[in-house]
Amino acid sequence: MKIDICTAILAIKNNAQVSVSGDDINTLVWHDNNPTNITNQQILTKQSELQLLEDVYENRRKDYGTIVDQLDEIYHSGLDAWKTRISNIKQKYPKGN
Repeated sequence: MKIDICTAILAIKNNAQVSVSGDDINTLVWHDNNPTNITNQQILTKQSELQLLEDVYENRRKDYGTIVDQLDEIYHSGLDAWKTRISNIKQKYPKGN
C-alpha cells in the first residue's frame, strides 16, 4: 500500500485539517491555517518513514501466508515450528527503530 500525503500529515498532527489533490504536495490546502507550521520536508520525511514500515509489514504478510495455512502448519508441524518460521520472517524483514 502506498502511503499518501494526508496519512503522513495526520501521523504528524492527528487533527490537522488539510486536503490535497492527487497526492501532490504542491496542492496542499490547509483548512486550519497549519498552526504548527508543518513543512513540506517534514511531510515527505514522515511519508518515507511510514512507507518503509508499510513495506516491511507487506513483505511479512506475504511470507506469513494466510491464517488458514498458518493454522494448518501449526496442526501438522506444531506451534514451535510455526514460531520459529515467523521469527525468521521477522528477522528477514526487521521494523527498524
